[in-house]
Amino acid sequence: MQKTAIIGSGFIGRAWAISFARAGYQVSLWDQAPDAVAKARDYIADVLADLERNDLLNGHSPEAVLSRIVAETDLAKALEGAIHIQENTPENLETKIKVFSLLDENADASAVIASSTSALLPSKFTEHLKNRQRCLVVHPINPPYLIPAAEVVPAPWTSNEVVERTRAFLIAAGHAPLVMKRELDGFIMNRMQGALLEEAFRLVADGYATVEDVDIGIRDGLALRWSFMGPFETIDLNAPGGVRDYVERYQIIYERLFPQMQRRVDWAGDVLETVEAGRREKLPQEKLVDRQVWRDRRLMALAAHKKKSTQEFGQ
Repeated sequence: MQKTAIIGSGFIGRAWAISFARAGYQVSLWDQAPDAVAKARDYIADVLADLERNDLLNGHSPEAVLSRIVAETDLAKALEGAIHIQENTPENLETKIKVFSLLDENADASAVIASSTSALLPSKFTEHLKNRQRCLVVHPINPPYLIPAAEVVPAPWTSNEVVERTRAFLIAAGHAPLVMKRELDGFIMNRMQGALLEEAFRLVADGYATVEDVDIGIRDGLALRWSFMGPFETIDLNAPGGVRDYVERYQIIYERLFPQMQRRVDWAGDVLETVEAGRREKLPQEKLVDRQVWRDRRLMALAAHKKKSTQEFGQ
């Protein structure tokens, strides 16, 4: 059984642990706070039961998956023999530099070292490393045991062999890797999400729509297609002659809209009062945690549905 190491056992770390253990890997789970790992393992045990009910454990039992996740208090022992190391420390550049120095010093020479960072370019915290060619970013959407997409972002010095190994490792673990050709602020997913959020805040700030109207437009509109198709496939299927036909028919609409979209609204400005009020009307503050549990269970149901649909209709 091949070994992986998870460094940092917060929400992202424990989610990766579930994903890797479910795929059959041994997982060493390490955190600088000794009690954090035990808490993470307890959390994982609770989640595994829900995953089993949705047939999302690849045929394994919760007990079998949990047995592959080993809590470690010694960093060197956690790293020993790991083929893939996934770092999940806070989004702080100085922290990343220190942690990656430790990982590069203690990990096996052949191990890939990946960061889950959603905002920091890999070149910013790996340039100083002796073995920097084996370092890169693997950024998930939380929780990765339910959302398979993961961005593979190389630094300028990351070797092609490491990028390919990482892509193959993620596929073997049940993920859908997005392999970037080179690093870029925001990577792919946050840039796409950011474009949508910018327009959502503008529509509310300028008084064209309520918070709930915008959410309905995505939740009960665009997202129904986007849950199984990307934007390019969507437009390829939305015109009789495919993507070229779509561009010829509809580019003029978006060309007209684009200049109107070049003005930022400060998310933390007056519009935040409107957005927060709209959300608290739908969901009181004290219900946030319950709704997060609801979200994850809905994601489990959607993942189970997509799995069944893929088997029936194809990818």
